[in-house]
Amino acid sequence: MKGTNGQLPKLRPDLRLYLFHGADEAGAADLAKRLAASLPDAERVDLDAVALRKDPGRLADEAASMSLFGDARLIRATGIGEESLAALTLLLDADRAGNPVIAVAPSVKASSKIVKLATDSPRAVAVACYAPSAADAERIAGTMLTDAGLRPAAGLARRIADAAGTDRAVMAQEVEKLALFLDAAPDRPHDASLADLDAIGADLGEAELAGAVDALIEGRPGNLGAALARLDEGGASPVPWLRAVQRRLVTLGEMRSAVDRGEPADAVMKRHRIFWREEAKTTGDLRRWSAGMIATALQRVRGAELAAMSSGTAGAVGAEHDAVALARRLADRR
Repeated sequence: MKGTNGQLPKLRPDLRLYLFHGADEAGAADLAKRLAASLPDAERVDLDAVALRKDPGRLADEAASMSLFGDARLIRATGIGEESLAALTLLLDADRAGNPVIAVAPSVKASSKIVKLATDSPRAVAVACYAPSAADAERIAGTMLTDAGLRPAAGLARRIADAAGTDRAVMAQEVEKLALFLDAAPDRPHDASLADLDAIGADLGEAELAGAVDALIEGRPGNLGAALARLDEGGASPVPWLRAVQRRLVTLGEMRSAVDRGEPADAVMKRHRIFWREEAKTTGDLRRWSAGMIATALQRVRGAELAAMSSGTAGAVGAEHDAVALARRLADRR
């Protein structure tokens, strides 16, 4: 069965497998986490790709097994791919299951064998997770607010989506903070205003975010540290500014490649619609960054984002440390 892109399905007794896949790894992981929260008291069994490859039958066995205490069970399989096809096939073909399996297949395409298996089976649902557009992100944030027992004021969902850089996981974190702040829940709904959002510091602020990105790209570690400290004051997630750094690096990489092929820098900037007031700064960035440096930095920033998403506060601290270290290395090259 094919689910709606980025939409959280409901647990159903006739479904054995809930497969979240696509390029938006953080979004897929967040949907899986939220679905698992539907069974808060269930016994958890965690498996990974290595375990399923070594013993394909274990997934079906775990899904059919009863809890020692007679409680519900929930099987979670993370980081899987095509190597788990045999395990998923055995699960869907088994005589009985009884316990739901929530699986996350990061970056697996819709044309993959495991996605086709889940889509074609009446016992499974496959949900594609791709980075949402601004309009989709606003809709997703609105749904999250309602599901959390919040009655959002006009513009609140859009504000959360923008502050989170349209990242589902970050939106979920901000909605959770807002619900806790207002003591809201589905059984005790509460109005939520823009002022409430300001009170918990969920809005990153364009100036602070842009300042952090500029300081990193230009190799100013002192300014970067100050900008990150201002972002931290509001309890903001590091994911939006890490995403902003990635977008800047991708654009810079495309421009750097064109210049390396012999295209004039001013023509490259016009093609990329660089604002005339930013041309001098962009020229400096192109001189400062080589293609190899950009590729390495992108890899490290993406790694920092994954660490921040998976490790909570420790991950955020690590991401900031890596960013400042990168800015310091750029400063040393001057």
